[in-house]
Amino acid sequence: MKSKELFKEFYQYVALNISGMLGLSCYILADTFFVSNGLGANGLTALNLAIPIYSFIHGSGLMLGMGGAIKYSIFRGQKKYQNANRTFTNVIYLTVILSISFMLMGAFLSENLTHLLRADNEVFSMTKTYLQIILLFAPFFMMNDVLICFVRNDCNPRLAMAAMLIGSLSNVILDYILIFPLQMGILGAVLATGLAPIISMCIMSKHWIGKQNNFHLLKTKPSRELTRNTILLGIPSFITEIASGIVMIVFNYIILRLRGNIGVAAYGIVANLSLVVTSIYTGIAQGIQPLTSRAYGYGKNEEIKRILKYAIATMLTLSSCIYFTFLLIANPIVEIFNSERNAQLQQIAAAGLILYFIAIPFVGFNIILSVHFTSTEKALPAQIVSLSRGFFIVIPMTFFLSYILGMTGVWLSYPITEFTVFVIGMILYKRTCKKGKN
Repeated sequence: MKSKELFKEFYQYVALNISGMLGLSCYILADTFFVSNGLGANGLTALNLAIPIYSFIHGSGLMLGMGGAIKYSIFRGQKKYQNANRTFTNVIYLTVILSISFMLMGAFLSENLTHLLRADNEVFSMTKTYLQIILLFAPFFMMNDVLICFVRNDCNPRLAMAAMLIGSLSNVILDYILIFPLQMGILGAVLATGLAPIISMCIMSKHWIGKQNNFHLLKTKPSRELTRNTILLGIPSFITEIASGIVMIVFNYIILRLRGNIGVAAYGIVANLSLVVTSIYTGIAQGIQPLTSRAYGYGKNEEIKRILKYAIATMLTLSSCIYFTFLLIANPIVEIFNSERNAQLQQIAAAGLILYFIAIPFVGFNIILSVHFTSTEKALPAQIVSLSRGFFIVIPMTFFLSYILGMTGVWLSYPITEFTVFVIGMILYKRTCKKGKN
């Protein structure tokens, strides 16, 4: 009976979070579709060069939101309600400080960042505009990420999902209005993206208006200990999010050298579809986080293992469906984003889609395992998994394979990296299980 209740709760949290994360990923996918149709290959190149900066902002918000929400859930499981509120207050302090630093970068360093991302004269202006506005809207992106995490951990996953979906739907509608009828170009695309988190937070205000919230701001000074714990537990979520941004920066650099702007535009299609697929796995991981953290707070080890098994089984089922879909209809999918019917772009992107997405079951496992570790306060193995896939393996692997195999090597570097990290993750999980028994 308890197993049935746990599975029902698992299904509710995971289904709601997958739906919400899919909606959230539409921030970028909608931009990709409308920019490709409204501004062509150059607009798509500019968007792809600028997206990694969005990944850093979103990753920072998730780091503070996930890290703080994990501690919040554990404290509430231990009935330490004052500490739970202190955690929330401390996260708000950190969010304000970090988001202001992003705003200052947007105000004073957007041109330098555009040069750093290697935008050429054809796409420089569009790339700079997108970067600048995204950075100026950083406080809204980050605060939205934090509040979604806390509302979800405060036993209201349905409202968190509704906020993500409505925010994302508004982004799609605004994209169309600002790019086509109002003819605002890349500025319209980025303004639509920037307004979406504001709408999302308005939806979440129901949690406070209806007096459903159990977390509150306190009159307290920022805590070094809570800051340290929040960042340690949130770093894997940060790295998971920025891994895609780092991979995109490295891939853009290499592909510009191999195939020029058309190659980067083709990779932009693959990378943005990858963000959507990754959001599904992030939805599963974030869905199990409140349940795992609560079970950990109560000391229910068998329940923790059962939740992880449910998550892996769900991930493998979805991975099979996704990959076979790409395998069967790669060309029609690419054609949706290839408004100019560029044959070279079509060929590069369709071939890349099939090779790149071999990685997806390993990506899913690595994301879920990383969140499983952080949810049970095992920060070190979570950081090893996240750093390996975000920095230590993917970057040298991409340079090495692209040197040997050209574009084919670029596409294959992602699945080979994720498989290597999968092996490392399995070893770490077995070791933590042995320590737990001892």
